[in-house]
Amino acid sequence: MDHILKKYCPRIEFDSYEDFYENFQIYVPESFNFGYDVVDEWARVEPLKRALVWCNDHGEDRTFTFTDISRLSNKAANGFKKLGIKKGDVCMAILRRRWEYWVVAAALCKLGATIIPATLQLTTKDIVYRAQSANVKMILCINDDYVCTQAEGALEQAPTIEQHVVVAGEREGWISFDEILSKESDEWERPTGADAVTSKDLMLIYFTSGTTGNPKAVMHNYAHPLGHILTAKYWQQVQENKLHMSVTDSGWAKFGWGKIYGQWICGATIFCYDMDKFIPTNLLQKMQDYKLTTFCAPPTMYRFMLQEDVAAYDLSSIQNFATAGEPLNAEVSIKWEQFTGKKVREGFGQTEGPVLIATFPWLEPHPGSLGKPSPLLNIKLLDDEGHEVEDGEEGAICVTRLRDAYPPGLFVGYYGMPEKTAETVGGDVYNLHDMAWRDSGGYISFVGRDDDVIKCSGYRIGPFEVESALVKHDAVIECAVTAAPDPIRGKVVKATVVLAKGWHPSDELTKELQNWVKKETAPYKYPRIIEYVDELPKTIGGKIKRKLIRTQDGVVD
Repeated sequence: MDHILKKYCPRIEFDSYEDFYENFQIYVPESFNFGYDVVDEWARVEPLKRALVWCNDHGEDRTFTFTDISRLSNKAANGFKKLGIKKGDVCMAILRRRWEYWVVAAALCKLGATIIPATLQLTTKDIVYRAQSANVKMILCINDDYVCTQAEGALEQAPTIEQHVVVAGEREGWISFDEILSKESDEWERPTGADAVTSKDLMLIYFTSGTTGNPKAVMHNYAHPLGHILTAKYWQQVQENKLHMSVTDSGWAKFGWGKIYGQWICGATIFCYDMDKFIPTNLLQKMQDYKLTTFCAPPTMYRFMLQEDVAAYDLSSIQNFATAGEPLNAEVSIKWEQFTGKKVREGFGQTEGPVLIATFPWLEPHPGSLGKPSPLLNIKLLDDEGHEVEDGEEGAICVTRLRDAYPPGLFVGYYGMPEKTAETVGGDVYNLHDMAWRDSGGYISFVGRDDDVIKCSGYRIGPFEVESALVKHDAVIECAVTAAPDPIRGKVVKATVVLAKGWHPSDELTKELQNWVKKETAPYKYPRIIEYVDELPKTIGGKIKRKLIRTQDGVVD
């Protein structure tokens, strides 16, 4: 049943990428609210439709219908209302992958409140910063001693937090979410008049990973879920009533990409494995046992799964593999296809929007390429003067023609930063500051963040190309390529490398890897310095902190 999707997309099926790019549209109603118009609507038209299949490492396994989510979110909304939460209030949720996150998110939509998804790795300082930046009124935390202790430490420094709620159990001094669900009514009326939300009201705030300074509060309005129709149906290719899995914590923007909004609009069933720790063999086992239909994970997870015997697992039920978060090295895609018979479809975007570039269904995946631009966003590669670059030339990925029609799903600014908002999206162009180039067939390939590109001896060297060359070698599981200071050349290429099982650092291996890169790409791009580490520094969102490596090496940007 395409009942809900057809309300927002005049056309769903397309004959080609060109047809899709030219004719795809999303209708955004003035009063769109995900809690009512998706969750409650599916519960109304198909009460037994599965919404969520959830399991963890402790033998728990639960299935929720949309009726379940609708009723539980009504209970939560009633409870939150009694706690003083109303339209426009901001609430932070640190819930890992607990099933309650979906209930909380729907409930806050019904109230017209704003949710800040946050990772359980936050410290007291991080929580205080977010609470003060966005005037957080209520915080919900998973019943984990570290998470709750960090939140408790923040309460005195963040006086805007009036309520703190613990999820999945009880804790002294905290309000129990379990008790809210057990005691509150499951009846809830959709607000009208001044209490109702519009699609332009603030629904969601993501704090960026903070790779280049303090995290910024990225604002998304209530139209945001509709933008992820692009993400879910046309890149991840989710199917109605079939299981889709995106591997991500609820504190990351990728959760919104792959675990709630577009997937439920399309009527897919979300599969969530609430893992205590990423163990590749455990994930492969779940992928096999639950017979998933579509799957999405960051490149790092594909790399680590390829260190195991992937062929020993029956993944034949999975019809589409996808990845985003960091560019996928071609060698990883090639190896994955050897074991599964299917290529990995790459998608590209940011916390600030839906999928912007992807390998859509009509496109043959080109290993090492992001794919082609999404419709509605008018993606262009622009030079420093704002002119579109020719094929083969590097340019900054930009969303253009914002004044013509602001695309649903794209962020609407930074909370509490009107000048930064005006500078970033107040004109006709939003510059992502990610560099890429386009081939003659229209496929776009990633080069690197504009501040990650290495300028050495008159050359511009994109880190992704060197990283892709290195991971082709059996010894390298992942790496980060950055600039390092050099007394003669100014800067040279450095590779920080994580070795695969059975490999150990040595001068001989360093020489071998350097020669390998010289053969795989232009010789001048080889890393003159190779440092071996157990793991790469990453943001709480999983992205490699190349700037931190540069800073530690004494490079001034």
